[in-house]
Amino acid sequence: MSQSAPVLQGLWEYVKSGQEDVLRSPYLPASFAFLAHVLLCAPFLTLDALGSVCLRVRSWRMTAGSGPPPSLSRWLECFCRVLYKYVTVVLPVTALFNTLINLKLPDVAPSCWQLCVEVVACLLLFDMLFFMWHYVMHRVSWLYRNIHQMHHQHHTPFALAAQDCSSAELLSLLLLSLSSAWMVGCHPLSEALFHLINTWLAVEDHCGYDLPWALHRLLPCLGGAPHHHAHHSLQTINYAPLFTHWDQLFGTYRPVNE
Repeated sequence: MSQSAPVLQGLWEYVKSGQEDVLRSPYLPASFAFLAHVLLCAPFLTLDALGSVCLRVRSWRMTAGSGPPPSLSRWLECFCRVLYKYVTVVLPVTALFNTLINLKLPDVAPSCWQLCVEVVACLLLFDMLFFMWHYVMHRVSWLYRNIHQMHHQHHTPFALAAQDCSSAELLSLLLLSLSSAWMVGCHPLSEALFHLINTWLAVEDHCGYDLPWALHRLLPCLGGAPHHHAHHSLQTINYAPLFTHWDQLFGTYRPVNE
């Protein structure tokens, strides 16, 4: 490896080594999305389990006085619904999408700067695309009834419920994230990091906890769980999934303390 090679070159060569068939698989994006979602929900499953016995943990819930956290059986039911939709709809359709894209694996890793720029660009683009799609689903009654209403069965969401929606909406979420990475022209490493961050932010948005160390406390540009919890409660505000600027520009932003 030459001295001018990117810092991430060693990591990229390790990932590619003997794994090119896996990386090129059209089934990888949906499989990665499902596994990442489930694994990133695990800390909140632990919090929900502790919340039934620990008042300190329960005090972090945004509905602290409304009863115990969701039960293990509710988590399991939600897991089965999401898994079924991935297997029957999301996996085959996204496989077709990725076959048409014909992914190429570059020899050179991105620089750290390129990685950061591409990830931020993807997050901003996805936030804009989903804000528009989410707003339309709420404004067009047919779309709301047939596509989005299922997600709003959770008036008090929990982490796994971030992807508990209709098959059409779940598919649209993944296609919007894949399209964002494709439009930005991401390196595969940048795309993988974008999907991980995007999934974590969606899980945190739905977790039902206003945690002292949550990302929205560190980065005020993020809405976080309180912002999205308000959307589930009122449904006419706070449509953006990640940031708050689109809601502020279109007059649909509601600060959590109001």
